[in-house]
Amino acid sequence: MKGFTKTSALTLLGFSLMLGACLTSTAQQNRDRNTKKVSEAAKQSAKAARVFDEIMGTREKSIPQDLLDKAEAVAVFPSVFKAGFIVGGRGGSGVISRRVAGGWGAPAFFDLGGGSVGLQIGASSTDYILLFMNENAVESLLSDKFEIGGEGSAAAGPVGRSASASTDVKFNAQILSYSRSRGAFAGLELKGVVIKPDNEDNLQVYGMNARDILTGANKISMDKMPEGVRVFPETLGRYSRRK
Repeated sequence: MKGFTKTSALTLLGFSLMLGACLTSTAQQNRDRNTKKVSEAAKQSAKAARVFDEIMGTREKSIPQDLLDKAEAVAVFPSVFKAGFIVGGRGGSGVISRRVAGGWGAPAFFDLGGGSVGLQIGASSTDYILLFMNENAVESLLSDKFEIGGEGSAAAGPVGRSASASTDVKFNAQILSYSRSRGAFAGLELKGVVIKPDNEDNLQVYGMNARDILTGANKISMDKMPEGVRVFPETLGRYSRRK
């Protein structure tokens, strides 16, 4: 080509090599980031599974079996940190699995937060478990910023695996909430707590957002989940499984 010198060719070659190196580096960084996210997701799923297993392992102070069997989805937020001096707040992350045919689906990743104002001082770490009792509760959860505390929408859950809630009107609530702090497990009425999807993690781990994971037509089967995150739905399946 007229005017296309050897120097120009070398310059173009050098630019092409630099571009290729940049693209390769970016691809490697994305793979590394994805690997890190999957590893973090596996740890989060394992922590949630351990909390649930420990609580259900204490028969006198566990979630009643009949309520667990009715639940449409289960959320566990391990080690939610709460601290404050006059103005307080709490924050943590956890996983939510929904029932699928024969078991439980892939755990979607969510963040939990909330604030409070009043005379308070100190810090604590608390495990939270939430039962979403019907499809409406799951749909509410999937709004951009879901806040627990609407009238009649949530209630403190009872404890004791053999306890029956069939005659108690408050168990018409869509969400039953529990907490474990300093070893004590009990029902807790949560208000002003905001739960929102961590779709950065969901997309990195599954290539799907929380809504698609929990309500989409193409549910992620156990063998398609990253191996590390399977522990949470497997743990739920040991305690409650519909035929």
